[in-house]
Amino acid sequence: MIKKPTWPRLPTGIWVLGFVSLLMDVSSELIHALLPVYLVVGLGATALSVGIIEGIAEATASIVKVFSGALSDRSGKRKPLAALGYGLAAMTKPVFPLAGSIGWLVAARFIDRVGKGLRGAPRDALVADLSPPDLRGASFGLRQSLDTVGAFIGPLLAIGLMWVFADDFSAVFWIAVVPAVLAFGLILFAVHEPDRPAAVRELKNPLSRAEMSRLGPRFWGVVAVAATFTLARFSEAFLILRAEDVGLRLMWVPLVLVMMNIAYAVSAFPVGVVSDHVDRYTLLTIGLGVLIVADLFLAFSAGLAGIFIGIALWGLHMGFTQGVLSALVADTVPDELRGTAFGFFNLISGLAMLVASVVAGLLWDSFGPQYTFLAGSLFAGVTVVGSILLRLRMTTPPK
Repeated sequence: MIKKPTWPRLPTGIWVLGFVSLLMDVSSELIHALLPVYLVVGLGATALSVGIIEGIAEATASIVKVFSGALSDRSGKRKPLAALGYGLAAMTKPVFPLAGSIGWLVAARFIDRVGKGLRGAPRDALVADLSPPDLRGASFGLRQSLDTVGAFIGPLLAIGLMWVFADDFSAVFWIAVVPAVLAFGLILFAVHEPDRPAAVRELKNPLSRAEMSRLGPRFWGVVAVAATFTLARFSEAFLILRAEDVGLRLMWVPLVLVMMNIAYAVSAFPVGVVSDHVDRYTLLTIGLGVLIVADLFLAFSAGLAGIFIGIALWGLHMGFTQGVLSALVADTVPDELRGTAFGFFNLISGLAMLVASVVAGLLWDSFGPQYTFLAGSLFAGVTVVGSILLRLRMTTPPK
C-alpha cells in the first residue's frame, strides 16, 4: 500500500542551500539567457560554435566535480569546497561585460564553470548529508525548485533590463554580479555543515580502485541511464535559437528560459515529494515521455505558440527527472562516497552534454533545427528502454 504523500518539514540547511542556488542561478541566467544570441547576433558565431562553447563549459564543470567530490569525501567536509566554488563564480562574473571577443567569452564561461564544478558535487553530497533518508527526494526536489526559480527570475530581469538599457548586453551582464556576491555571502555565513557521523568510515583515497568498486553496479546503471538521457537533452541554448528562428524578437528571447524554468520549478518539488513514496524509476520514465513530446513540438511547430508549448514541456520533463536522478545516486552509494559518486555522475553526464551539444549544432547547421530535436526524441526513446531495464534489475533480488 502506497503511503499518501504529505507536505514535508525539511531541515533549515536544505532551505538555505536552496536559496544560495536561487541567487547564483539568477546571476547565471541573466547572462545565459542572452549569451547565445549575443554570440550569434553580436559577435557572428555559428550555431555549431554555440554548441561547442556550451558543451565545453558544461564538460569542464563536470570534470572538476569528480575531484571536488572526492576531496570532500576524503576531508569529510563539504562546505569549504562548495563555498570556494560559489566564490570563484562570483569573482568571474565581471569578465562577461568586459569581454570584447568570442575568445574572452569562452574564457569567462570556462572559469565560471570551474566554479560550478567545485561546488556541485560537495553541495549535492551536503544536501544528502542534511536530509533524512525518507525525505531525500523532497530535499533534492526543493533544491532543484529553488534553483530553478532563480533560473526564471534571471531571464525575466534580463527582459526588463534589456528594455531599460536599450539592448546593451554589457550593462545587463554587470547587474548579474550582485546576486552572485550575495550567494557567496549566504553560503559562508548561513550554512552549517553537520559533523561526520562516527559510524561513517574515513577515506584516504576515494578514487582508489578498492573504493571505486564499492560504488557498485546499481550506481553505474543509474549513471548509464543518465548519460543516455543527457544525449537527449542538449543545451537549452538551442531552445533560445529555435524561438529566435521562428521570429521571436531579440528583447523577448529570455522568455524562452522563463517559460522552461517556471514549468521546471513548479514540478520539481512536488515530484520529489512523491518520489519518496513511489518508485522513482516510474517518475523518471514519465519525464522521458514528456521530453519526447516536447521534442516533437519543437521539431514540427512553425509558430511561436507550438514552440512555447514544447519549451514548457521541456521544463516539465526536467522537473520529473533531475531531482529524481540525484536522489537515485544518493540511494545507491555508501554515505562516505557520496561526493565521489556525485562527481562521477556529473562527469559522465557532462561529457554526454558535450557530445549532445556538438551533435545538435552539427545537425542544426547541416540539416536544420527539425533534425536536432528529432535526434533528441530518438535518444529519449532509447533512455526509456534503459530506465525500464534498470528498474527491473533494481527490483530483482540479487542471487
